Amino acid sequence: MGADSRRWLPLPRSLLGRMLLLTLLAILAAQTLSSVIWLSQLRATQLEGLVTTARSLGHSMSASVRYFRSLPVAYRPLVLDQLRSMGGTRFVVSLNDRPLQMKLLPNTPRTQAVTAVLHKSLGSTADISVTFVSPEDLRIFNGGLKLDELPRSWAHYALTLEPVNPPVLVTQIQLAPGEWLYIASLLPEPYTSLEEPILPAQQLWFILLTSVFLLLFIGLLVHLQSRPLKRLARTARHMSLGAEVEPVAEGGGREVVEVARAFNAMRERISRYLTERSQLFSAISHDLRTPITRLRLRVELLDDESLQTKFGRDLDDLELLVKGALQCVKDTDIHENIEPVDLNHLLHCLVEPYLAPAGNGSVTLDGQASSAYPGKPLALRRCIGNLIDNARKYGSNAHLHIEDDGVAFVLHVDDEGPGVPEQRLEQVFEPHFRLAGQQQGYGLGLGIARNIAHSHGGEVSLRNLREGGLRVTLRLPRTPD
Repeated sequence: MGADSRRWLPLPRSLLGRMLLLTLLAILAAQTLSSVIWLSQLRATQLEGLVTTARSLGHSMSASVRYFRSLPVAYRPLVLDQLRSMGGTRFVVSLNDRPLQMKLLPNTPRTQAVTAVLHKSLGSTADISVTFVSPEDLRIFNGGLKLDELPRSWAHYALTLEPVNPPVLVTQIQLAPGEWLYIASLLPEPYTSLEEPILPAQQLWFILLTSVFLLLFIGLLVHLQSRPLKRLARTARHMSLGAEVEPVAEGGGREVVEVARAFNAMRERISRYLTERSQLFSAISHDLRTPITRLRLRVELLDDESLQTKFGRDLDDLELLVKGALQCVKDTDIHENIEPVDLNHLLHCLVEPYLAPAGNGSVTLDGQASSAYPGKPLALRRCIGNLIDNARKYGSNAHLHIEDDGVAFVLHVDDEGPGVPEQRLEQVFEPHFRLAGQQQGYGLGLGIARNIAHSHGGEVSLRNLREGGLRVTLRLPRTPD
């Protein structure tokens, strides 16, 4: 489930990036919801005003129809001529002998409201046509003249709103057989357009500016709160390499202060433990070497040479065990300062004695490190040296290959030996563990190498090669994992 969600919604790795992304999503969701609510209320208000305006327009048209019906038929053209000559009216009115055919726009609640008012005022049986027509398709008079073909004083000022060309409401009502009253008019502002209202530019700018402001504010807040965590991570990395570190400054939020306080307490306990352990093993080393040396002197005083040889052999074994145990502990806790290490120079120094023609115990090196690595020079030398010695000891020739992509330094050490059984790949890192038939050394080399790699934040892993032999891979990250 977690892997699928990360695949479909990749999150930034940094805390700042995640907070900004989540804040942006929250802002967009909140602004979208508020805009939808605001726009729906705006549309409801506009629709209510639109219907009211359309009804008022319908009442005006019905009054005009009743007025023309009250006039004698002979006077009606005269009144129309006077209206056209005077100009300045909101309507363009004419008497036609038939309804004009034009390309109509779809009906809307406005046309329905006007039709309802006219039917209520003039009767439900009245032959009425109410529709919207674009200015380009508008036709006037029996001849079907276009708007641009008429004198500007007749209709142009009443039916256009330059530079906008809103649709024209055309109402055609039958007064008598062969006589149709034609009324063309515009709806008043802001109801001239038939398009649904969209989010205004001011609202879009408001959403954009508030989103930017909130993101900047959240980014600054997270940056200030994450600084103590970055200091804590940096101190933890230095501490993992064995360097002396100062206590972390306790600052930031309450939770961050508690984390820093707990880390400082842990750092103090670990430092005290390492000091006590070093003192303990120094004392053990001193105490054990003294009786061993005394026993050797006493063995030298024995007259029986065979017994002297047996005691000497037992003391040698005892001294090897003591040295191996002490090496296992001390070699994983090397007290060195962290400094840039030239891995290329280090590797060339290690393999130079074995750069002979191919034969038993030879070493080859391929590739090079891209830059210096911050670490403990002697510890890294011991780590890589153990890997090379292990390959030469159990696999004859050793072949080294470097891969360095700037993210991690990777060293592959391949040998030509029999390899390691799959079920024993992890066991060989344990102290004093040897495979069947292996009697050389203390069985500590791989364990020491892995512990040194761990102290640098890296890893040592084993893999059997298909063509035979064992591959030991040392990976040292250049950036924190």
